[in-house]
Amino acid sequence: MATNIGMMDAAYFVGRSEILSWINSTLRLNLSKVEEACSGAVHCQLMDVAHPGTVPMHKVNFDAKTEYDMIQNYKVLQDVFNKLKITKHIEVNKLVKGRPLDNLEFMQWMKRYCDSVSGGANQNYNPEERREACKGGKDVSKKPTRSSTSTGAPPKSHNSRRVDTPTPNSTLPPPPVKNTTIDTSAYEQQITELKLTMDSLEKERDFYFGKLRDIEILCRISTMSNIPGIEAIKRILYAAEDDASIVEEAQAMLLNNENKEQEEEEESKSDSQKRKSIVTAEVDAAANTALSPRLKVSDGSDVHSSGSPLLISW
Repeated sequence: MATNIGMMDAAYFVGRSEILSWINSTLRLNLSKVEEACSGAVHCQLMDVAHPGTVPMHKVNFDAKTEYDMIQNYKVLQDVFNKLKITKHIEVNKLVKGRPLDNLEFMQWMKRYCDSVSGGANQNYNPEERREACKGGKDVSKKPTRSSTSTGAPPKSHNSRRVDTPTPNSTLPPPPVKNTTIDTSAYEQQITELKLTMDSLEKERDFYFGKLRDIEILCRISTMSNIPGIEAIKRILYAAEDDASIVEEAQAMLLNNENKEQEEEEESKSDSQKRKSIVTAEVDAAANTALSPRLKVSDGSDVHSSGSPLLISW
């Protein structure tokens, strides 16, 4: 099974006409260029031909015109590769751009792989019926397949020459003009919307950056450095990484400052109470020393006054 094919393999020397005839005859399509399969829907159905039932065709979008829709198709293709353990790298960014060479090389690999699996054909496979489950698959199946009959049947040289001359004039001009006009208008709308969103996001970013800058200037003032919460704010402002633990550390710093303040208040209260008790004790002692002589005099006077009548009576 040709999952890895070298650049010098014969598969990469297959021409565009042979690739187109193989795609159109296998899937009953009307592609005139290989890069028209850049949406990824054709690749998904080719893998469905090689491995019937492995591709969820209801997720495939044949009407994909934007890069976002195309990428969704390539995600489906990548899931199929993962299921089948295919190690082929899909360069989605190059394929969705519609570059002829990139799409040709990847389609050459697809043909080589499908040929190695089932000989490049499955007689029991009905591509139109399988596309009915896809988005836009019915519209693709309704398109005329005159180019597929011309490119898919090259055994007769005379018929192929006669058919090849009118087909470019009849099939090529109309579809590309319509598709390009629709695609460019859709891209222009998306570009304008993205520009508007970018402008609004830049204004919002500058607004909040100015606020943070003002806060930083205030925190650098010497008089503000004594405030406990300033260190926590600086911790958040100057954090090099977006980590939730930084906020927790800032909160812990604030809690520690609050606990220190409470302890200092309690110590100040206890000191004031001790001072009051000492002052009251000293006042009481001074009062006792000041009042003791008076008490002695009064006691003595009481004794004399109490004894004088008795002496007089005698």
